[in-house]
Amino acid sequence: MLVITIWPIFALICLGYVLFCIGFPSESFWAAAERLNYFVLFPALLVSSLAEAPVYDPAVLRLGAAAIVTILLGAAAVALFRRIRPMPARRYGPVLQGVVRFNTYLGLSILAVLAGSEGIERAAIYLAVSVPLVNVLAILALSGGEASRHPLDLLRTVLTNPLILACLMGGGLALAGIGLPLGTGDFLSLLGQASLPLGLLCVGAALRPVSLRRDVVALLGTGAARLLAMPALATAVAVGLGLSGVEALVLVVFSAVPTAPSAYVLTRQLNGDASFMAGIVTSQTIAVIATLPLLLLVGPFG
Repeated sequence: MLVITIWPIFALICLGYVLFCIGFPSESFWAAAERLNYFVLFPALLVSSLAEAPVYDPAVLRLGAAAIVTILLGAAAVALFRRIRPMPARRYGPVLQGVVRFNTYLGLSILAVLAGSEGIERAAIYLAVSVPLVNVLAILALSGGEASRHPLDLLRTVLTNPLILACLMGGGLALAGIGLPLGTGDFLSLLGQASLPLGLLCVGAALRPVSLRRDVVALLGTGAARLLAMPALATAVAVGLGLSGVEALVLVVFSAVPTAPSAYVLTRQLNGDASFMAGIVTSQTIAVIATLPLLLLVGPFG
C-alpha cells in the first residue's frame, strides 16, 4: 500500500529525466524552471506553511531540536571519518553534503502524500531550522574552513538564500501571530502548489547517470550513510527526544531522502569535485526508490 501511495512522486522524477533526454520543451527550460521554483514558488510554499504553524507547540520545538541534533551528529561522523581517511576540501565537501543535505522537494512531496497539510506545516518548521544549518556546514566544508575566517561573507551568503529568507519571514509571522491577511495566504498557497510537481520534474532533469561510472566505492559508501545510517540516527534521536506521529515522520523522511541537487551547484561554485557530487545526487536519487518504502514501514510514527 505504501509503495502505491508514493510511486507517483518517483514517476514525476522519471518523467523529468525522460523529458530532459528528449529535449522537451528545451534544454534551457530546465534551468529557468529551477530558478523560478527556487526564487518564487518554493519560498511562497514555505511562507504560507510557516505563517500558520504552531511554533509554540512543545512537540514542534522538540522537532526543531531533533533536526539540529541529527544533522550535527551526522556532520560530526563525517568529520571523524575524514580524520581517519584524510581527503581534500574539494572532496570532503561533496561527501558532507551527500550525508547531511536533503532533497527538499522530494521530502515535502512525500510528507504531503502521507500527512497532508499537517505534514507540510511541520516540514516547514524542520526546514526553517535545517536549511541555514546545512548551508553553513556545506560552505565551511567546501572552503576548507576559509569561510569561517570571513564570518560576514558567510552570513551574507546564508541570508541571501531565498529559502532561508522565506523561513525567516514565515517564522516571524507565526511568532508574531499575524498570519497572512487580506488573501495573501491564498495567493502564496496557489503559488506553492506549483512548486512540488515542478521541483520533482527538475530533480529528474538533473540526473546524470554517466557520473556513476567513477568513484563507485565512494558513491556506495556515501549512499549507505545517507539513505540508511542517517534515517537510523534520526529514528534514535526521535525516540530519545520523545517524538512520535507526524513530527517523527518529518524527521525521518528528511533524513532518508537523497541529497539536494542544489549541492551540485554549490560544489561547482566553490571549486569542489562537481563530477563526484553529481554522482552522489544521481546514485542516491535512484537508490531511494528501494530504501525509502522499507524505512517508512519500520519508522517510529505511531
